[in-house]
Amino acid sequence: MVSTDRLLAFAAISLLVIVIPGPSVLFVIGRALAHGRRTALATAFGNLLGSYVLVVAVALGVGTLVERSAAVFLAVKLAGAAYLVHLGVQAFRHRKDMKVSDMAAPSGRPRGDLRTVVDGVLVGVTNPKGIVFFAAVLPQFVDHSAGRLPAQMLVLGLVPICIGMVTDTLWGLGAAAARTWFARSERRLSMVGGAGGCAMIGLGVTVAATGRAD
Repeated sequence: MVSTDRLLAFAAISLLVIVIPGPSVLFVIGRALAHGRRTALATAFGNLLGSYVLVVAVALGVGTLVERSAAVFLAVKLAGAAYLVHLGVQAFRHRKDMKVSDMAAPSGRPRGDLRTVVDGVLVGVTNPKGIVFFAAVLPQFVDHSAGRLPAQMLVLGLVPICIGMVTDTLWGLGAAAARTWFARSERRLSMVGGAGGCAMIGLGVTVAATGRAD
């Protein structure tokens, strides 16, 4: 259905885009620093699910509308930015309540994996970088003569998802490992939790302030 040359070409483009850390990667790092390895991995998984939702949206034609409409794109971007800032503020406010346990939420209550995955999905699906990439780049690699264009996009969309699974996991594990060292001191752990919160707030502001101006 999708030729090998198109698949390899799209994989190369995807790799070049993914190796440049964007909102999703920085979000995973921030969550790893604030909450630890388990939360980082769940967040990365949620991000990937959110990214594939974008692939499905593009395949169904919704993604093109978002990419072409400045108003819709702005609304999606600001929603994602606001959610990042909210999560960052919560992490910073409760930085002194952090525990060494990977499952400790900022408030000290156990953080469910499902909630963490949902957080990742929301950030992934509102990621401006992902919206533009899947809406503007993905359709260029389908073979119109072969037909079944939505199915081709769904298959091609799995390529960056698989690449992102590897890279996001490595970023999350690396950041979580650094957190483990800081966790030997409650003061240092509080500092890194605050840093993770500030990183998410800064990321949210950056997402809101950059991107399309048309």
